[in-house]
Amino acid sequence: MEIIVKQNTKNKFGQYFTPQIVADFMITMADIAPFSKILEPACGEGVFLDLLQQRGFQHLTAYEIDPELAQAFPFVKYESFVSASIADKFDLITGNPPYIRWKNLENELKQELAVNTIWNQYFNSLCDYLYIFILKSIELLNENGQLIFICPEYWMNTTHSITLRNYMVQKGYFEEIYHFNETPIFDKVTISTVIFKYIKSRDKKDNIKVAKFYANQKLTYETLEKLRTQSLWQDAEYLTVSQFKPNERWILQTDEVREELRLLESNCRKRNQTTSRNLFIEDKLEFHTIGEVCEIGNGLVSGLDKAFQINGSQLNENELEAILKVVKAKDIKPFFTENITQYIFLPNHLTEDELKENYPNFYQHFQQYKPDLEKRYQYNREIHYWEWVFLRNFNLFNKSEKRIFVPCKERISNKNHFRFALVEEGIFPTQDVTAIFKKPSTQESLEYILAYLNQPIIFDWLKCNGIVKGNIVEFSEKPLASIPFRRIDWTNENEVRLHNLITQTTQQ
Repeated sequence: MEIIVKQNTKNKFGQYFTPQIVADFMITMADIAPFSKILEPACGEGVFLDLLQQRGFQHLTAYEIDPELAQAFPFVKYESFVSASIADKFDLITGNPPYIRWKNLENELKQELAVNTIWNQYFNSLCDYLYIFILKSIELLNENGQLIFICPEYWMNTTHSITLRNYMVQKGYFEEIYHFNETPIFDKVTISTVIFKYIKSRDKKDNIKVAKFYANQKLTYETLEKLRTQSLWQDAEYLTVSQFKPNERWILQTDEVREELRLLESNCRKRNQTTSRNLFIEDKLEFHTIGEVCEIGNGLVSGLDKAFQINGSQLNENELEAILKVVKAKDIKPFFTENITQYIFLPNHLTEDELKENYPNFYQHFQQYKPDLEKRYQYNREIHYWEWVFLRNFNLFNKSEKRIFVPCKERISNKNHFRFALVEEGIFPTQDVTAIFKKPSTQESLEYILAYLNQPIIFDWLKCNGIVKGNIVEFSEKPLASIPFRRIDWTNENEVRLHNLITQTTQQ
């Protein structure tokens, strides 16, 4: 059944209302008796409350900060759950808590948190509004009480949620986690979402049942039932994951992959670090990174690529000198590139009369695109229709040395590798490509770095630790710079021999 979603224009309370089929699925996850006491801390329009009543549950408590919502339920308390004084304990707490980054919080909510005991004990201004809903809910559960929430998944592995994660590890365990990558669950929201079932308990289970759904399609009752029963089909993956531990990022991967990533980080550690530390503690300085040995830059921006591509045209001598050789993302393979695309790249401070006289073929070519070119973003300056809009990192790309190219975004749903390619000097990236250059102080060869980046373990590491939106991994400067890097010990003859062998093999 489709639910019409009513959204506030500003959405100051972080409201994203849950479709009925998802709320119903979450309620079926609960293992509770008919007389159980149930709380919904942010009930919105009341979809959970309606379904719970239909199933015969009567001991319901609900909070909602927006008095315009859930008018059909007389027991709803119209006050902030964050500040509410609640004496009762509950067998089930469920729902869809609000999620707002601190910088986007209304002042009234910031002021409320500033005097909140729980917030001040566990969180700070780098934390999300969501965190206090999770932690306070756990405090309100009975022993063996269940917390079933739907929320974004980013808090499971970010630095600023470490106190929340440690609290959850201490107080209980996860029973089930459903991870949705690009699934459009909420209206106009494109975030990876999880539904989790957490048990508050002194006793712990060993493993977590994890289901991952990869399809970019609306959820149906049939889809959710197949995920619940772990039916095999191409859009789903099922894992058994060991319970999370304190001071680690929560990675929804098998124990084998998690151990592989620990080993990678261990082998890339800086020599003054000990091997005994938990390598998942939120300390990025523990291991060497690509950012230490390479300069990284995102490609040049034309603002309208098709207007600057000139392959196959008759050109005069001036025009032949005003060509930029470019590799597009579609032409990048692991280790090498397939095609060069020629782009118009005219000298600075050219007038339109000079363009018409000295570059007549370019002038004619541009006329068909002129209306669209003049609509490009101007970056606070006047940009003529024959000029590129943003020559970011041009000096870096203009270096007389080889470089590594990688598509700035990579869909990973149908592959198990990335595409890092060696490119000769004089070839430039546009905005769909990111370029990597060896720093002058780096002894390791560019070919060694290339081979290193194309390893399957780097694919796994970035899939778990990079910027991943749905099934798209982003290759901007920050995630690339954070990749652990295995430096060569140049005093070790065997390591030097291996470095040279890897370099030669990559060249071949």
